[in-house]
Amino acid sequence: MSEVSIAAEPRTEFGKGPARRTRRAGRVPAVLYGHGTDPRHISLPGHELMLALKSANVLLRLQGLDGGEELALPKDVQRDPLKGFLEHVDLLVVTRGEKVTVEVPIQLTGDIAPDGMLDQQMIQVSLEVEATHIPQSVEVDVEGMVVGDAVHAKDIKLPTGATLDAEDDALVLHVIAAPTAEQMEADLGEGGEAAEGETAEGEAAEGEAKSEGDEE
Repeated sequence: MSEVSIAAEPRTEFGKGPARRTRRAGRVPAVLYGHGTDPRHISLPGHELMLALKSANVLLRLQGLDGGEELALPKDVQRDPLKGFLEHVDLLVVTRGEKVTVEVPIQLTGDIAPDGMLDQQMIQVSLEVEATHIPQSVEVDVEGMVVGDAVHAKDIKLPTGATLDAEDDALVLHVIAAPTAEQMEADLGEGGEAAEGETAEGEAAEGEAKSEGDEE
């Protein structure tokens, strides 16, 4: 797994105004909680944090805190909905050897039979793992799968020490029949007819509105 050392600074001011000032200074407001301790308000360097969060389930080694270094997992990341920059992060304190439950991305390898189409229902799976040994992803091999084949959660090969925290029969993916060229053309034709119908209805409604306006 990815482990990143990052400098943390305590925060003593709270609210929207101080949070905006923190972000203008290039840092991200964060809250560190867990292990029965009171939440601690800190800030983290924005650029370094953004790079660290590109790795799924990154383990942050927080430096500069009162009481020494802490290990933490990002649990909730808030971003600006338009610009995408980091606004706030919730961090969960963990210790080496501790078990945590995390969502791990599913990575597909191989190719299915040419007459099939892959229908993936899950893009990540919930696992219970040791906090400092979280896998970056779990692989699912789809090589040679044909129409009707399926993979369920229980079929995923898990890393050593990891246990599944999901229903065994949860559907991860299955292979369905790929649509024929005729079916695709028919679907496109139906979509075009629906659009033309909506246009005609809109023009009729517009004409009625103009007629009413002329009468007034």
